[in-house]
Amino acid sequence: MPESRPEVEVRRSARRKRTVDAHREGATVVVNIPASMSRAQERHWVEEMLRRLERADARRRPGRQAGDADLVERAGQLAAAHLDPIAPDGAWPRPASVRWTRPMRTRWASCTPADGTIRVSERLRDVPGWVLDHVLVHELVHLREPSHGPAFRAAEASYPRSERAIGYLEGLSAGAGLAIGGTDEGADDGTGDDETSG
Repeated sequence: MPESRPEVEVRRSARRKRTVDAHREGATVVVNIPASMSRAQERHWVEEMLRRLERADARRRPGRQAGDADLVERAGQLAAAHLDPIAPDGAWPRPASVRWTRPMRTRWASCTPADGTIRVSERLRDVPGWVLDHVLVHELVHLREPSHGPAFRAAEASYPRSERAIGYLEGLSAGAGLAIGGTDEGADDGTGDDETSG
């Protein structure tokens, strides 16, 4: 379901000659334009600035509009960029599927190495892209390394923002009062009882 259009406030300035910019103030988008602009130009620039903000949000928060196919593509790109170079045979295993799932009680995501499936909590739709990427890399590592031993941690560290993302997720969990841990105890054994929280 698409998001509703935000409230827009247009601020005209006699000092502003040609530039237009926009920013958010709470739920309102403020568009700053030159006082000399016509109403038609104002409408054009309001629409353009809303599009630009939406594109910027999509880059920063890719999960908001991503479907399962987008997650599969993103996981493939992350494996190629970060895990293939460290794979002993030159290619890291790829997941059979990656999909969004209802919010998990105690985990951000889970992986079942036996069938190559990765499930990502809907709670991660609003995190920055680098945090979602860390979670995907964490779960991709489980396709080859089911436990969290030294080989797992070394592979996980191939994603350069992992440590920062772990801190972000710990803060998010604490701030929201969730019982989601920052580390997990192992990959899902197929029973669904042991999901990862990476």
